[in-house]
Amino acid sequence: MLDILQVTFPFFALVLCGYIAARRRLLPLDAIGGLNGFVLYFALPAMLYRFGADTDVARLFDPSVLAVWLPCAMVMVAVTVRWSLGPRIGWNDAAFGALVAAFPNTGFMGVPLVIALLGTVAAGPTIATILIDMVITTSVCIALSRLDGAGQHGAAEAAKKALKGVAVNPLPWAILLGGLSSALDVRPVKPLMDTITLLANAASPVALFTIGAVLARSQMVAAQGAGPVAARDFVPVAVAKLVVHPLLVLAVGSAAVALGLPLEPFTLTVLVLVAALPSASNVALLAERFGADTGRVARIILLTTAAAFFTFSAAVALAR
Repeated sequence: MLDILQVTFPFFALVLCGYIAARRRLLPLDAIGGLNGFVLYFALPAMLYRFGADTDVARLFDPSVLAVWLPCAMVMVAVTVRWSLGPRIGWNDAAFGALVAAFPNTGFMGVPLVIALLGTVAAGPTIATILIDMVITTSVCIALSRLDGAGQHGAAEAAKKALKGVAVNPLPWAILLGGLSSALDVRPVKPLMDTITLLANAASPVALFTIGAVLARSQMVAAQGAGPVAARDFVPVAVAKLVVHPLLVLAVGSAAVALGLPLEPFTLTVLVLVAALPSASNVALLAERFGADTGRVARIILLTTAAAFFTFSAAVALAR
């Protein structure tokens, strides 16, 4: 267990550094958007491209991963929405609560962390889950969020807008370009590839620091809102993310293998560990954009991120 904590500790320590820097105003809150922009539009696409280009395309776009990951994500969304809906929580808040229950922080944290634990061979299935969650899971939840008085037509329009958002997001394109480079065995010229490598090397530390800063800013913004959020409205969702989600992926994956799905045991292990990651921090930004309860979403993300230092390390120990 100690050797696992030695790997995971620096990742969570960087998140804590970002959180403290924002809370103490060592990092101006206005600067967090710039950090987030650097990670989202430069460093992270470079990292995803590099791993995609160095990964066998069959592993990068493994249909077995889709067959296991997507049903589990949809179950997490459906169950969380069903549990959340009530007098205090409408479709908008329930949908974004479901998104943080089903969408791990794979891009900013999962790719470097899982690869550090399992090696570069884990990049393929890890990156594949990002495509699924960004294109399908996020779009479904945004569509559900519009059911508060907007009707089915509003949900359809929201789904279209979500897909347009995916189209201008650089991360799926970086993955697809990496897969194309892998399939064609073509790389950019050396000066350009060296630039991509420099940006990719910056992705992990800056992304982790930014997660902490974004969480601190979300918490401070939420504190200026409508008051405290009851623990019963966010703690169960955090538990579902860290405990139910990985167990569900393990159960569905094991059942699929027993039924003949050609899913490698190593790939299933990767999927379980990705599911055990904390909630995606970018959901707080989406919730703010769509007028959802950012206080509730921020608390779920903050709780899962803090608790994941222990729960994720335990999942790694059990997986081994």
